[in-house]
Amino acid sequence: MHAKVDLKRELDAYRAAPGEVRFVDVPPLSYLAIDGHGDPNGPAFAEAVTALYPLAYAVKTASKRELDRDFVVMPLEGLWSANDWSSFTDARDKTRWDWTLLILQPDWIDEAMLEAARERADAKGAAARLADVRLERLEEGRCAQTLHVGAFDDEGPVLARVHDEILPAEGLRPRGRHHEIYLSDARRVEPARRRTILRQPVEPA
Repeated sequence: MHAKVDLKRELDAYRAAPGEVRFVDVPPLSYLAIDGHGDPNGPAFAEAVTALYPLAYAVKTASKRELDRDFVVMPLEGLWSANDWSSFTDARDKTRWDWTLLILQPDWIDEAMLEAARERADAKGAAARLADVRLERLEEGRCAQTLHVGAFDDEGPVLARVHDEILPAEGLRPRGRHHEIYLSDARRVEPARRRTILRQPVEPA
């Protein structure tokens, strides 16, 4: 039997420290993904999460049973964007946010495994948006990232520092969507202790 894989421990891109902005080269990675819009405290976000996790665990079970390859289900992640960047940093206007929720998958998970897992999850009466979950390959490349410890609503100053100070000083600018990795379960961890990796793909200015 293969050793159980924990991608958080294997990938350098899933390491970050508070107060330190580091530059990492993120390899191409595959995710379960589902899109949405609006306040992450609203029902659309909860619906998307409810669709992702049954599939993630169904895929894990199939991999262990059929391929003898077990792995740790990774934490929730999100890609975020808005027409006006200030809605993240200053205004924090969550109604304007577009998001894609993600759960990282090992490279051996393919479309056939996802579809088989979807059928099994659907047979158990799973979430309404189960059909909207897809397998997506991201190629983020060079990124700046740091670890934020605290409430999600306190991220604004950290993001502003990265975008307005750190990147210009390095001759860089943001590229693509802001990426967050939720190392803490928001249902169980109080806001002041939540740990979130904040990642931003970059390119030369």
